Amino acid sequence: MDGGRMPREIKSAEDFLEIAKRAIECRVKRLGDVVKLKLRTKKYLYTLKTTPEEAEELLKKVPCEIVEV
Repeated sequence: MDGGRMPREIKSAEDFLEIAKRAIECRVKRLGDVVKLKLRTKKYLYTLKTTPEEAEELLKKVPCEIVEV
């Protein structure tokens, strides 16, 4: 067992796009004026909090499957 690791928060769009290249899926959670983008890799779950506008731009560049939650 992995001990229930906490998700890792990403602070920059550049890091998000780099991790997205090896991610299994990208989950999108819309919370009004904040959007949480979550990247699932084999080892970790990474999260990025951003604006709806920036989220739309990032999602156009994400190569992995996008899942709205």
